[in-house]
Amino acid sequence: MTINPTLIITGASRGIGRSIALLAIQNLGANVIGVARSQAALQELSNHIETELQLKDRFKFVVGDVTVESTAAEVVDVASKSWGGRLDGLVLNAGVLEPLAPIAKTDVNDWKHNFDVNFFSIITLVQHALPALRESKGRVIFVSSGAAVNAYHGWGAYCASKAALKMFGESLAKEEPEVTAVSIRPGVVDTEMQAVIRREGATGMVPTQHAQFVDLHTSKKLLHPDQPGHVIASLAVRAPSSISGKFFSWDDEALEAHRKP
Repeated sequence: MTINPTLIITGASRGIGRSIALLAIQNLGANVIGVARSQAALQELSNHIETELQLKDRFKFVVGDVTVESTAAEVVDVASKSWGGRLDGLVLNAGVLEPLAPIAKTDVNDWKHNFDVNFFSIITLVQHALPALRESKGRVIFVSSGAAVNAYHGWGAYCASKAALKMFGESLAKEEPEVTAVSIRPGVVDTEMQAVIRREGATGMVPTQHAQFVDLHTSKKLLHPDQPGHVIASLAVRAPSSISGKFFSWDDEALEAHRKP
């Protein structure tokens, strides 16, 4: 008997998270619990899945701020009461770029908020989910960034939080051999975060660097969210334990089997 995997996806209401949810449900037979702050966007996604795709009882959602521990507790509880109570994977996608400014001009409280979203909220959700993930020999997929390994002028908080997250993934892989943990750099994707860079980056970034991001949009070279989304969804369902603890770009040759055909 085939058991459909159950995934929790944060930041599921738009961008890469929305693509991951749809691809996991449509292409990989997964059940998904989406987490985001926007009830309207999550409800629209739910309606799309049930009405337009005609896939009933495959998507549930929790409206909440990932930085609040009760959100993590609630979403894991929903998983424990749905689709047989299994939890097979976490896709940790929610994140923020701001503050977008040089270190000398930022407020440390803005750094703390960035870390609350990009780092500490992830620790909390992983801790709540670990008992179920150990039981299922599940997977944790961290949506990372090139900023985890490369510094960008004006992105200090984002770079630091993503670097910390990369090391957290490596540590998790060492400590939890029954759980597969993988970090994925999704590339430069056409999402709201890119819109923030174009809109606000001129004041916080080196002009030539900001111009490069603007040009990627103007020349239509940004990735569609489905491109890295398919890789991430596939890894959440079937990443092998042999790659646990590793950091990959979405288009790495080692992940060819997970890319959309």
